[in-house]
Amino acid sequence: MFAIVRTGGKQYRVAPGDKIVVEKLAGEAGDSITLADVLLAGEGSDLKSTSGLTVAAEIVAQAKGDKVTVFKKRRRHNYRRKAGHRQQHTILKIVSIGGKGAAKKAEAKAETKEAAPKAAAAPAKEAKAAKPAAEKKAPAAKADKAPAKAKAKSTKDAAPAKAAAKKAPAAKSKK
Repeated sequence: MFAIVRTGGKQYRVAPGDKIVVEKLAGEAGDSITLADVLLAGEGSDLKSTSGLTVAAEIVAQAKGDKVTVFKKRRRHNYRRKAGHRQQHTILKIVSIGGKGAAKKAEAKAETKEAAPKAAAAPAKEAKAAKPAAEKKAPAAKADKAPAKAKAKSTKDAAPAKAAAKKAPAAKSKK
């Protein structure tokens, strides 16, 4: 029997006993993992239904991939950057194909539906509390802007008078 599973944004064809290298998954060596995203399953040329089908796997090791050198250069601009990267991988051994993943998914969905109305109610209360505060701030901001414009007009008119006043005391101090 074989299956096509999706994990880490990639698809893998697996059969019991296979070892595959996938993007890093949480867990330590010896832990068991179920891959629930089965895209296709079959035996020989016969295809099976994938509803509720899971793939059981065991983590063999957590490893790093080969080093990749990243080098950037812009000629005639004295621009050079060199960096390295080692991708984290998980090595999996496929134990079996099959299982009842649909029942677990249904239970998880039921739990999230119960928790969702409670969680949605809390942000709504916070949003209602935040709106009056924002409305109170908006009129105050408009009130501050209007006197600022009036002050600006008056300062333009008063600017020559202030300059003359500044010069007069300076002349008195010199005498």
